[in-house]
Amino acid sequence: MTPVDKTHGPRTRRSTFGPALLAAALALGLAGGCTSSRGALQDKPGGGRSPAASSSASASPSPRTPPPGPVLAVKIDNAPAARPPTGLDAADVVYAEQVEGGLSRLMALYATKLPPAVGPVRSARESDLELLGQFTRPVLAFSGAQGKLLPLIHRAPLTAVTPEESSGAFYRGADRAAPHNLFLRPKALVPSPPGAAALTTGFRYGAAPPGGTPERARSVRFPAARFTFTWSPDRARWLVAMDGRASVTSGGQRVAAATVVVQYVTVRGSRFHDFLGNTTPYTRTVGSGRATVLRDGRAFEARWERPAATDGTRFTTPDGATMTFAPGQVWVVLAAAPGGAVGGGSR
Repeated sequence: MTPVDKTHGPRTRRSTFGPALLAAALALGLAGGCTSSRGALQDKPGGGRSPAASSSASASPSPRTPPPGPVLAVKIDNAPAARPPTGLDAADVVYAEQVEGGLSRLMALYATKLPPAVGPVRSARESDLELLGQFTRPVLAFSGAQGKLLPLIHRAPLTAVTPEESSGAFYRGADRAAPHNLFLRPKALVPSPPGAAALTTGFRYGAAPPGGTPERARSVRFPAARFTFTWSPDRARWLVAMDGRASVTSGGQRVAAATVVVQYVTVRGSRFHDFLGNTTPYTRTVGSGRATVLRDGRAFEARWERPAATDGTRFTTPDGATMTFAPGQVWVVLAAAPGGAVGGGSR
């Protein structure tokens, strides 16, 4: 019987890639398209060659400056039943995006450190492919995707990994119900952190630019979700709250960002729908527009520009200077610009 994704409905059947063929495909630099897992995975150590190991084995790095390995991107469930998250505090960058019904989902990027576990892991969206185009062959861990989206994932310049393709990297937790209980062991896919050089986002870090206005808290609303960032002078971080509640990881760590970017983008309907018939939003991250950058207890008005999917996003101040971020975790909330929203506004 074909498994069913609670978001997208019936999933396609298991990919014909076996472990050996998958490793060979990754060694050749091919992007893998894949489907979601069947049933509950057991919490046991497992193997299989990691995508990062396969990629590095086939590469011919310069003896002077070896290229960085791939950044790890993980799709994280953000429904209330999926909280608290695991491993989110270790991410270098967290993207918040709108999904069906005006709800939110997260994409966490790991480059400088890898936590023991990350999750809950959920399904991919078409917007993720454009967003990840700015990285060099990233590894994307997710639980599955709508069948019609799979050909696009096959063609994308990334390594896509689901439980079916790398079952030893995933496990089902016992403390919550499916589908909110799938977790990833990052080191099973990326044996060691690739380093900050893998984060080809275009972000620039350094001392704050002049100006800005004092900001105690900022809320960003999706049609059915809300993010609030409150400045903590003691921690020199923006404390994250979701839907009015403090965001704390499963390990008891308060989720906090050094920099928060509210990036106003076009959010339009896509050709995809969930199993209830809700339109899947498409978040456009190539182009240009307005942004607000929160750092050091101040808010800075900014512009963003990303000419092509293979480019990072450049942020500038109103006078055209580079907008710098504070060192530490960056949150980017992809909020619908006024007049460019599916199912509601962004503030």
